[in-house]
Order: sequence, then C-alpha cells, then structure tokens
Amino acid sequence: MTDGSDIDDSEGGRSTGGNATDGSAHEAPTGKGRSRRTFLRGVGVASAATVGLATVGSDPAAAFHGEYDTVVDVVEAGADNTGGESITPVLEDLRADNTAFVFPEGRYYMDSQFRFTGFDNVGFFGQDATLVPADYHAFDGPQFRLFRLGVSYSPGRRLRFEGFDVDQTASDTGIRTIEATVARHLEVRDVTIHGEHDSGTWGPGMFAVSDPDGQGVVERFRAPDGGLHADWTPNAGNMWRGPIGIEANTNVGHLEFRDCELGGFPDNGLYAVNDEGTIVVDGGRFVNSNGASVRLGGEGSEIRGATVAVDRTRSYDDSQRGIRLERGTDLQVTDVDISITSPKPTSHAISVMNSCQSSRIEETSIEIRGDRVNHGIVVSPEAGETYIGGGGVVHEAGGGYPLWITDTDRRDRVLVELFDVSGEAGVTSAGFRDGIRCERDNCRFSHVTVDQPGRNGADRNGIVISGDETTVYKGTFHASQYPYIDQGDGNHLRNSETVSYEDGLEGVRLYPGIEGPEFRVNRIVNGIDDLGANDVLTWENTYE
Repeated sequence: MTDGSDIDDSEGGRSTGGNATDGSAHEAPTGKGRSRRTFLRGVGVASAATVGLATVGSDPAAAFHGEYDTVVDVVEAGADNTGGESITPVLEDLRADNTAFVFPEGRYYMDSQFRFTGFDNVGFFGQDATLVPADYHAFDGPQFRLFRLGVSYSPGRRLRFEGFDVDQTASDTGIRTIEATVARHLEVRDVTIHGEHDSGTWGPGMFAVSDPDGQGVVERFRAPDGGLHADWTPNAGNMWRGPIGIEANTNVGHLEFRDCELGGFPDNGLYAVNDEGTIVVDGGRFVNSNGASVRLGGEGSEIRGATVAVDRTRSYDDSQRGIRLERGTDLQVTDVDISITSPKPTSHAISVMNSCQSSRIEETSIEIRGDRVNHGIVVSPEAGETYIGGGGVVHEAGGGYPLWITDTDRRDRVLVELFDVSGEAGVTSAGFRDGIRCERDNCRFSHVTVDQPGRNGADRNGIVISGDETTVYKGTFHASQYPYIDQGDGNHLRNSETVSYEDGLEGVRLYPGIEGPEFRVNRIVNGIDDLGANDVLTWENTYE
C-alpha cells in the first residue's frame, strides 16, 4: 500500500512528479512564518482527534459506524468552508487510510489536486457541501483534477464519494471533479456540477473498477450544463475537441451508472468502451454530445430506461450520434427513448459499429424530426449478429432511412421483429427514400409495420431489400411510392400486406435479373411490377 505520494498527473499514468512524502508541494501561509500544512504535520495524524478526528459513536461518526476506523470533520481539522482558502493542503495532511472525511455545509475552494492511491478503505461525504474549483489561470499545477483516488498501478480497494455540488459557474472554470480507480468496491453518489465546463481541461468524471470481480456504482452524477470546445477556451491548442462528460474506458469489472445526467460535451457524453468489463447505464438523461451522447462497449453491457436527445447543434458539432455500440459482445439497448430534433442533425440515433460482435435493441422508441436527412438505427457492415425487437422509429426528417442495414459480405443475421416505422418524411436530391433499407444477406423481418406516406408528396418506399436470402413474415407495408422493392436473390415475402398510396401503383416491384423471389399468402394491392426477375414464385396471394 502507498500513501498517494507517487505523484502522477498524466492521463496515461506516467509519473510527472518527484518523491514528496505527502503528495503535494503546496503550502498556504498562516501568518506566523509557518504554513498551515507544517502546523498540522506538527500536530500529527496520530493525535489528530485534537484537530477534528472523531471517535466512532460520536457525531458525525455515528453515520459511518463500522465502515471506518476514523471519521474526520475537515472543518474542525482546519479546512476553510467559506470558500476563501484552498482546502487541498489540509486534506494532504489528513490523508489516512480507513478514514471517512466529512465536509459540513459550506463552500470549499480547491486550487490544486488532492491525490490518494493504494488505500484500503476511504470515504468522502459532503453534507450540503459545495466544491469551488479555481479557474484555469489560478489552478496550481497540472489543471487535471480535484480528486484523484487510485490509479491503474496502485488502485484503492474500497471508496465512497458522496454528496457534493461543484460550482464552476465562474468564467474559465471546469475541471475533473473526481477520477477514481478502485479494485473491489466503488460508490459515487449525488455529485452535481453547476455551470458549463469552459476551461478546456478534462471533463468532470472518470471511473474504473480495476479487478474483474470488483463492483462499482455511480449514481446521480450530473453535469447538465455540458462543456465548451477546447478551441473556445484558455486551453486552446492543447486538447482535441475538449472535455468528455464521463469516461470509463479502462474498466474491467462491473460498473453501473444510475440516473446520471450529462449535457452537451464536445467529445462524447458517457464514454464507456473497453473490450473487458461490463457497463450498465440504468436511467438518466444524456443529450447533445459530439461523437455520441452514450458510447458503450464491453461484455454484456447495457443501456436501459434512459433518455437520449439531440436538440441542439453547435458550429463544431459534426457527429452527434445518440447511442454508439462498439467493441463488445451482447451489447444491449433496452427501453430507451431517443429523440433527434436539432435543426441541424449530424448523425444517427443508434449506430451499431463494425467492432460490435453482437447486440440487442429492444423496446426502444426513436423520434426524428427536422428538414435534413437523418437516419434512425444503422447497422455497420462488419457488425455481428443484431436483434431489433419492439419499439420503432417515428421519422419526420427531410429524408433518410429509419432502419439501415448496410451492405456487407458477412452473413451474421439481423433479426427484426415487432418493430414499427412511421412518420411523414420529405425527400432530397441525396435520395435516402426508404423506410427500411436492407443490404445484408440472411436477414429476417417478422411482424414489422412500415408506413411512409411522404411529406408534401415526397416519394417514399416501404422496405427495399438488396441483399439475398432474406425473409419477411407478417409485415405490413404502406408507402407513397413502392411498399416493397426486391433487388436481391432468393428473398421471400410471406403472409404480408403491401399497399401504395399512389392510385394504381403496384404493391411490389421486382428489379431486372434477380433470381428466385417468392411470394406466399400475401395481399398485394395492384399486383407485382416485374421488371425482369427470374423464377418468380407466387402462391395464394390476393391482388386487389
């Protein structure tokens, strides 16, 4: 175990400091030629009850009975709770394992990092406490973090951090409030950041469980005001894009984010991607971030019951995905509401990326509105097996595909069932006129409804299949142009209905040269427009 003195202020873990025994070289004058830190060191932690360490059973120690050997009231120990003097030197002198640090009501100014690594069990508890970070120009030392608790090569074992507001409403403020790497048990709760992160430094939170058998929860961590692009901050030129809302890219354990909230950040909102570990996003609201509002990977990771929205696009936002799934197996999106209503949409509601080996999207509702082209769910060419069930897309955009299964040589199945596509979309010269566009082989659609009447007379197709050996079963397809278009080989339409809103237009169109399309027990209004398909099989269909 260490005492946190091996200073490391780099994102990648390289040491940038020397051999200080207390993790800091900062001193605050006391007025008598001795620093506050020197005074507290003279008292000594062993006799620290005289400067605020309480015994278990006294107030506030009773609230943490049995969890810690010692409880310290940081104000009684000398920390200023009026916001006038930095508390970091006091925390450095009080650093001790198996300790709960209690912050009574007040404002706590911090102008340098507090670092503690290799601990067994520590806790930080705010009681109506507000942390006030120094601005970019006044922050002493690397402008990275307020609290760094554990690192990859010397994690803590058990950590609680709860009950803090962070006031970064002043100009040029914003810093990572907490960065925590914990092996066995991590709890972070009720941390709210007020004000836009406009310093251009790292975003408010970074969390990792470093043991595959470890557990962690981050609950009600909120930064609703988002962050500003680095180029518009005093840190311009030193950082690409700017802050990320929450990072969890080194997690290998089980880590849950419950009811968190992130506004628009210039470089991803919740960025939780790693080949190992499991991330669960349970509830919460994530909006307007560049890259993606939620970016998820891992083994069996899931986002459920959350709200994701893009309703604002800034000049530097160029890829505002709602959810991005990548680098993982059995990734899940369940019961999520996604809305894309920005006047300038820049990307898809859900992207299933090439590195996603398997995924499930269930009971998820997507709403897309505006005058530009925008897509709903997009399955990338190299993505593995994908299941889309329940829910659907209301698509009121200027164009685009509510569901796009892109072209590939892979045969991993995409299965879509109990899924609805509706809305009046427009049309642009770019095309993108189809409610569902399926370019992959070996897909299956069951109990799917597509209604594409088109906006102001726009031509919209229901489903277009350009891949091979795809089956559509019990589907209902209505469109202002062709409800069902087949451009592939060996595709089957069964027990379905196809109706065009255009009087006299056929319910099905077959492209020249395709092989072996089959139609069994369908209602195909106005028949089939066959432009030269080979070996067409029809059986017990009705044509009205």
